[in-house]
Amino acid sequence: MENENINAVVLANNAAVGAGDIEAVLATFEPNGLLQGQPGQFATGMPALRGAFEGFMSMKPQITLTAHEIIQTGDIAVHSSTWDMVGSAPDGSEFTQSGFSVVVLRKQADGNWLMVIDNPFGDLIKQSA
Repeated sequence: MENENINAVVLANNAAVGAGDIEAVLATFEPNGLLQGQPGQFATGMPALRGAFEGFMSMKPQITLTAHEIIQTGDIAVHSSTWDMVGSAPDGSEFTQSGFSVVVLRKQADGNWLMVIDNPFGDLIKQSA
């Protein structure tokens, strides 16, 4: 049951992004949630999340999870998934992208799950020298 609830938050976030519904996107995050909008670029807290997602949503992205796994202990969960995305580049041309996402969620006092960390670029880990 918890896995369904956890997955539902991630799916709701992706659907809201695709629909261009910024309020629904933000509703999937804790107030101090963090998004890695691009490798090495982080947005923390509602104002920064709003700005990052508004810019991203201008590309009209449609995100599809191709597989996922959830690991949970107590009130913390990690949702890992592979994804495909199509959207419109600034010049109007269509683009496609795929990747591996890692999302950390926390169960709230009311029983709902919210995203704490969203890293859609989990497959782009920098190698240190």
